[in-house]
Amino acid sequence: MELHLQGKVALVTGGGQGVGRRICLELAGEGVKVVINDYFLERAQAVQKEIEAAGGQALAVQADIGDSEQVERMFAAARERFGDVDILVNNAGVTVARRTKGGMPPTFMEMPVEDWKEVVDLNIYGVMNCCHSALPGMQRKGGGKIVNIMSEAGRVGEARLAVYSGAKAAMLGFAKAIAQEHGRDCINVNTIALGAVSHEGIANGPLHPSSTPETDDRLKKMLGAYPIARGLGRLSRPEDISGVVAFLASDRAAFITGQSLGVSGGYVML
Repeated sequence: MELHLQGKVALVTGGGQGVGRRICLELAGEGVKVVINDYFLERAQAVQKEIEAAGGQALAVQADIGDSEQVERMFAAARERFGDVDILVNNAGVTVARRTKGGMPPTFMEMPVEDWKEVVDLNIYGVMNCCHSALPGMQRKGGGKIVNIMSEAGRVGEARLAVYSGAKAAMLGFAKAIAQEHGRDCINVNTIALGAVSHEGIANGPLHPSSTPETDDRLKKMLGAYPIARGLGRLSRPEDISGVVAFLASDRAAFITGQSLGVSGGYVML
């Protein structure tokens, strides 16, 4: 299927590893000029080198997307290099408790109040900041695509991820409202909901790419929660998601907006 994305400009947040990295590579492979955002510049630069080595065009930009001033500077750098952004992929997002503390996340009552802000800043304000900076350029160009990457926790809730679930649910409501407001500008806004994803950014455990049901009992149990994973014998991978993003970023999806699509192996069926 020809997606006709050549020459478009995309900005992908959290593009330095995992799902974000694969989205950057997928879009670059379609001829898109890719601005790779990551909190850690060296990660973004590594993806830029991958894209350029394959003959594509890319720009690595470090920014904390929870900071509106840093986001404005990031979009200014993108405009200076490639022009206004056509495609915004709001991919950055992490449950801070799981990232920094490891192991079982705390319940809502166990979670320190200061950690709430960190989750909300990244998962809600990060998306809002990026949309606020991207929309004027899309209006100037007469259209654009916004694809948000959320978690199924935001669609159904998940114990021990209360603040994260709430933040992701807020992302979905915000996306639907923006889709309503900017349909007249030919700007499509859609959301992809993920379950557990195995990728190279995970150091060990059932989500490490080398883990198999035969070598990891936790992974074997997890597969039971994902109907298609029972047949495939694996969890989702970044490449399962990146192609869907590319489709939604294209004019093949011109009449799809305000939608939430689960790319989670049937973990949630709505």
